[in-house]
Amino acid sequence: MEKSLVVFDCDGVLVDSEKLSSQAMLEMAADEGIVLTPDAALAFIRGRKVATWVAELETRLGRSLAPDFVPEFRRRAAALFTVALRPVPDVPRMLDELTVPFCTASSAPRDKIEHTLGLTGLLPRFADRIYSAYEVGAWKPDPGLFLHAARDLGVPADRCVVVEDSLVGVQAAVAAGMTVFGYAPPENGTAAVLGAAGAVTFESMAALPALLTTGPARRPVSGSISAR
Repeated sequence: MEKSLVVFDCDGVLVDSEKLSSQAMLEMAADEGIVLTPDAALAFIRGRKVATWVAELETRLGRSLAPDFVPEFRRRAAALFTVALRPVPDVPRMLDELTVPFCTASSAPRDKIEHTLGLTGLLPRFADRIYSAYEVGAWKPDPGLFLHAARDLGVPADRCVVVEDSLVGVQAAVAAGMTVFGYAPPENGTAAVLGAAGAVTFESMAALPALLTTGPARRPVSGSISAR
C-alpha cells in the first residue's frame, strides 16, 4: 500500500482519553438526573462535538443546562487527564516504526489536543502537524477537517490514510475519499459498525505499521486485522 500521509484522530486513537472524558460526562449527567452506564456514556461522546451531545442531553432533560456546564466538563476531564491519561497501548512504538509522514486531525479544540499529547509525551512527534475542527469550522462526519489537513500538507486525498475509532470519523474519511483504518480493540465492541461504514478494522496499534505497508488484501496481520 503506497500512501503519503497518515492522518490520526487523537482521542481514543493516540491518547486513551475517551473513558476519562466519559467519566466526567457521566458524573455531570447524573447530577442533572440522567443516569447512564459507563459504556453508554462512552458511546454517547465518542468522536462527537461536545455541543452536539450537550444538545442531546438538553433534549432529554427538556431544559437548558447551566451556561458553565461545558467549561466545567472540560475542567473535570482535564483534571482526570492530569492524573490518569496514558497513550493508547503501543502508540509510541507504532509511531517510531512509521515510514511515512503523519499528522493528527481531531474534533477537539487545539488546546485540548496539545494538552493531551503533551501529558502523554507525544506532542514533540506532531509539532506543527496538528489540526483542530474548531479552527477549520468542520466537524466529523463532515470531511472538511481531513481535506484541510491533506491540502495543508500538500498531499492528495487519495494518497492519505485516516486512522479513526469512531463512526463519524470513519464517515468523514470515506466522504473525503481517503482510505480509513478503524481502530477497534475487542473491548470497544465497534468493529462491526466501523467495518460496515467502510473501514478496515484492526485491534492493536502494534499491527498498524504492517497494515500500512502491505494492505489487508495482501497480508493481514494474523489475529489483528479484519477487512470489511
